[in-house]
Amino acid sequence: MKTIIVDDEPKAIALLESYLRHFPELELVGSFRNGLKALSFLNTRPVDLIFLDINMPHISGMALARILDERTRVIFTTAYSEYAVESYELTAVDYLLKPITLERFAKAIRKVIQPAPAAAERHSLAKPQTIMVKSGSKTYQLDPARIYYLEKDHNYMLYHLEEEKILARQSAAEALETLPENFLQIHKSYIVNRDHIQYFDRHEISVKGRTLSLGLSFRERFLATMQA
Repeated sequence: MKTIIVDDEPKAIALLESYLRHFPELELVGSFRNGLKALSFLNTRPVDLIFLDINMPHISGMALARILDERTRVIFTTAYSEYAVESYELTAVDYLLKPITLERFAKAIRKVIQPAPAAAERHSLAKPQTIMVKSGSKTYQLDPARIYYLEKDHNYMLYHLEEEKILARQSAAEALETLPENFLQIHKSYIVNRDHIQYFDRHEISVKGRTLSLGLSFRERFLATMQA
């Protein structure tokens, strides 16, 4: 897989080059400190993967990504987390925050070499198609697809469904144990069904007309999961 690095920091380039030596599947064919020089190279020699810094002179990584061949995969690298949402909108493979560890680098590479299974396949393999939720003296058999989100209410979790709400005495951790992988905890008080998210940014998420806060401690994991 032909790969290039685009970053205006020599030390950042050297680090990525050293990491790439651990992955023979990736062939490094060039490193550039200027986005315009990288673009000139790509006009005659297309590649499969680009490690792309965001803050660069002449042309930013975001601007460069928008004009790349759609078949070229991009892993953004930057010291600033505020670009995460925009990078996911550009369908980047991953978003690496500097300083980048080898472990985090390897995780990004696995997304390129071994793409994640389709969402439907992940969900069908991960958990049963229905879950059992006990509420008072009643036990409900629920289709997870009907659940919009869960809301913590003291020692209870309130399940928000299409037509009703169900209050169950359980913790968020206990609820997550029974839910499919498309349910994501976004705040100490909220778990959302990814399939019902209407929009999100770095601070909030909209689920069926309700705006929910995105907790700081859950933010990076949520954004990374939404991009995967």
